[in-house]
Amino acid sequence: MGVAVGLPFMEAMLPAMPQASSAGAKPPVRLMFLYVPNGIDMENWNPSYSGPLTELPRILKPLEPFRNDVLMLSNLTHNWARVLLDGPGDHGRCSANYLTGAHVQKTDRSIHVDGTMSMDQLIASRIGTETRLASLELGMEDPRQSGNCDSGYSCAYQFNLAWRTPTTPVAPEPNPRLLFERLFGEGAPGQRREHLKMRQQQQRSILDFVLDDAKTLQRQLAARDKQKLDEYLASVREIEKRIQASERFGGAPDPAVDAPAGIPTSYQEHMRLMFDMLALAFQTDSTRIATLLLAHDGSNRTFPEIGIADGHHNLSHHMNKDETMDKISQIDNWYIQQLAWFLNKLDQTKDLDGKSVLDNSMIVYGCGNSDGNAHTHVNLPIILRVVAAARCKPAAI
Repeated sequence: MGVAVGLPFMEAMLPAMPQASSAGAKPPVRLMFLYVPNGIDMENWNPSYSGPLTELPRILKPLEPFRNDVLMLSNLTHNWARVLLDGPGDHGRCSANYLTGAHVQKTDRSIHVDGTMSMDQLIASRIGTETRLASLELGMEDPRQSGNCDSGYSCAYQFNLAWRTPTTPVAPEPNPRLLFERLFGEGAPGQRREHLKMRQQQQRSILDFVLDDAKTLQRQLAARDKQKLDEYLASVREIEKRIQASERFGGAPDPAVDAPAGIPTSYQEHMRLMFDMLALAFQTDSTRIATLLLAHDGSNRTFPEIGIADGHHNLSHHMNKDETMDKISQIDNWYIQQLAWFLNKLDQTKDLDGKSVLDNSMIVYGCGNSDGNAHTHVNLPIILRVVAAARCKPAAI
């Protein structure tokens, strides 16, 4: 694992932080979205009261150390995730809809609301220039971008939270080693900055070749193919802009730790390793916006960590059976345990102002389904961990 140690904010980092100064330095605020699949046992999720949080429900007990930091939001509905004459396919709709609020179509892979992008990408488009990476998109599974996954909806809907445009998802990275190398470069400590610089130069050379080749091809294409090529070239130029933005910040931080070996076989180890990467990215101010898809909606993963051999999706169609509902509650509680582990990690990491990184982070945890059995998209389960500077009284609302 060995990736828990990163570089803390130091005065030497201040020039890369436009809003900071050595006198009264102000750390950045981070924002992260965590998505959990297949609905929740809402009876053991919702408090039986509104107002200040006191006794936490069964599923949320692991958050007791952070109870004073949490807002539980209720009665939130994603209307465009409902059937609305489209027929089955709630898992595809709720994933694509979660951060876009948009309606999706079964006819092709696109989100059909003009100008729609996901919330994380909208924010990244405003503040992403202040860091080497505008945003990070992470997942726990290899993302599928083609084929039908849920009743005619493209797999792109279920395997992506972030959408840069109505037709362009941002694929999440599931491999912690590749993520580490993207953040800090390849090789052993002391070699990574030079390797990262070499990789950027190689990427520039490849992009130059692609653009030159495309210009030659463009003169030979019909109008429809030219439109497709223009969309492709826009993506290439977006990559070029990201490389240029990264280069403006000089060399990347070089944590004095080894890169992860790859994807662990244990789901919990994998998840916590991705949390390590996120904490490191926030701590080094490599990015301030992130999404993590804990599992795609409709995932039928088993949970041997807690002795559950049944698939999660199968269990979510519980028919209100007590034994099945108990297993769902255990899975929901297990996910909250991982969230609490991550919050504790951020809380133990000091920020530039002497507070913790957690104090300067806003974290949204939730799901696009409420009742996985009925596939309802009303009263969605949403937790908001608010930033200390703007903290409200902890409450169920």
